[in-house]
Amino acid sequence: MTQIQLQKINAQQQPSTTPYLGLVCITSDQQVRFRTITRTRYLTLSLQQREDTLRELYQHNLQCLNGALFFCQKQNIRLYRMTSALFPLSDMEDEIGANILEEMSVGLGKIGQIAQTLGIRMVLHPDQFVVLSSDSSEVVETSIKILARHARTLDLLGLPQSPWALMNIHGGKSQRAEKLVKVISELPPGIKNRLTLENDEYAYNANDILMVCQQAKIPMVFDAHHHICYEKLDTYNHPSVESMLLAARETWLNPDWQLVHISNGDSGFNDRKHSDLITAMPDAYYQASWIEVEAKQKEKAITHLQNWWLIPNN
Repeated sequence: MTQIQLQKINAQQQPSTTPYLGLVCITSDQQVRFRTITRTRYLTLSLQQREDTLRELYQHNLQCLNGALFFCQKQNIRLYRMTSALFPLSDMEDEIGANILEEMSVGLGKIGQIAQTLGIRMVLHPDQFVVLSSDSSEVVETSIKILARHARTLDLLGLPQSPWALMNIHGGKSQRAEKLVKVISELPPGIKNRLTLENDEYAYNANDILMVCQQAKIPMVFDAHHHICYEKLDTYNHPSVESMLLAARETWLNPDWQLVHISNGDSGFNDRKHSDLITAMPDAYYQASWIEVEAKQKEKAITHLQNWWLIPNN
C-alpha cells in the first residue's frame, strides 16, 4: 500500500457520532423470519401454482420485512441488511416472480417510506453465486442478471441508487482484478451506483480490494476479521486495521456513509467461523459510522455490544 493510500483523513471528515450497529437478515429467535422455496420444487409446479405460491410467499416476506424494521426501531438498531432471498426466484426466466413484484410496487414503496421515517438504513448482500471476475462469461452474465434483479427490488422499495442502499459483494475469482474493474465499469448505473466490494480471507485481501475500488470508483467495505485472518494477525489493534479502515473511507464519496463489518472467530481468534457474540472489537472501529454485526446470536450480539462497547465511548 502506498503512503497516499495509508494517509489518515482530516479532522472534519471524522465521524462525529457513535457508530450505528446493524442487524443481519434475521433474529436469533423467531421474531424476524422469512420463507423461501427451492428451485427444484418450483419447477414441479404448474404456471398457475407458481404464480399463486410466489404471490403468497412474497406477501408474507414483505410483511416480515415490515416487522424487521419495527423490530430494529424498538431495539435502537439503525442498519438492516436484507436477505438476498427476500423474494426467491424473482429472476427466473418465466418472469412470474418479477411480474408479481411489479404488481406489489405500492406495498414495496410503503416499506421504503417506513424505513426512511424510522431512520433505518437498508442494505443488501447478494449471495456467493455473484462472481463478476469469473473466467466464464455465462457466470458473469448470470451474476449481472442477479444484481439487476436486486437493483430493481431496491428501486421498488424507493431506495436511492447510491451506496446508502448498497449491494455488497466479494471479489470472487482470485488474481482477476483487471477483469473485475472492467466488468464493474460496464455495469448499468442502477447497479454500479450501489455496488461495494469487501475484502475476504482467501482471494482478495484488504489492499487488493482497495486498489480495485479505487480503479473502479466504487466504495470499499472493510472487514476487520477477514483482514486479521488473511494477514494472520493476533490483534484487532494491529496498526494496519486502522490504516485500512481510513484508506477504505477514502473510497466513499460521502465518508459518513462508510460501512464496515465485524465478526469474531468461533473457536479461536483467527477462526473464520463466526462466534455467537462479539467480545473483541478494533479500537479503530470507534471511528466507524456504520457497523454490520456478523454474529450467530444476531440481535443478542448487538445488545451485548451496545451495553459493553458503545457505552464506554459515550
